Amino acid sequence: MIKLTPVQREVLVALVDLYHKLKGDAVKGEDIAEVIKKNPGTIRNQMQSLRSLGLVEGVPGPKGGYRPTTECYSILHYEEDEKEVAVPIRINGKPVEDVNITGIELLSIHRPETCRSRINYLGDLKSLDIGEDIIIGPTPVNKLIISGKIIGRDDIDNVLLIDVTEMVSIPKEKVCDIALKNIKYITPDYSIRDAARFFVKTGIRGAPVMAEGKAVGIITNSDIAEAVAQDMENGIVKDIMSTTIITINKDAPLYLAVELIEENNISRLLVVDNSNNVKGVVTRRDLLCRIFRLLGHAIF
Repeated sequence: MIKLTPVQREVLVALVDLYHKLKGDAVKGEDIAEVIKKNPGTIRNQMQSLRSLGLVEGVPGPKGGYRPTTECYSILHYEEDEKEVAVPIRINGKPVEDVNITGIELLSIHRPETCRSRINYLGDLKSLDIGEDIIIGPTPVNKLIISGKIIGRDDIDNVLLIDVTEMVSIPKEKVCDIALKNIKYITPDYSIRDAARFFVKTGIRGAPVMAEGKAVGIITNSDIAEAVAQDMENGIVKDIMSTTIITINKDAPLYLAVELIEENNISRLLVVDNSNNVKGVVTRRDLLCRIFRLLGHAIF
């Protein structure tokens, strides 16, 4: 089995990272030297050794340089098709660019007082500090989201150690599986008073505004309350409805509905088919209830 020196591993990690950023183009030795703060001559010497080990291949010509081999990915415990997978990372609430997760390992789930995770990544996270808040996910297959605090970092092996505070997996279901299909709606010429009575009678907090079979707006309890506060209760729905309509396809996965609701700071989405016809409504409450029901089944 090949044993790498710390410098060799650092060179290979930088090579793979740059190779993915360049979308498969050969990587210059000078670029690797700049990333890991080494002399270009040192990189050339290291590359000779790594080529003899079968971990790197040289590419001749003006646009030449180096590429990682399959054995390189194997020894670093990376998958060759990782560049096609993007796992979002947020540090202190802000998204981190040009960093990709290559592995998540739970280390201490057998100890109830701690839950820690080892995160393997590609990219440069040397600017982060121990103790910063981190959110990772959703992952591409099981839509796992992990949040916690950074308690350790290995810049040579590109590993983060996370003290996990929350972990959830969004169900693998489609929006149409939980969307309310019996749509309650009102029309633009409804009076605001009638809209308020409609909400009280039906027990809903918001509804699409429909005209000629198409959604032209959204109105909520908050819109009605604001209208009353501004002495507009004698007006009509068209005057106060929101014309910003966020829709989601009925076959979209639930995690996409969660993302849209959070990104747009709204409480409901209109569910549409491929012809953009409204087929239902999904709310923040619907999504939370489905996730909590899943957690309940898992616990009990």
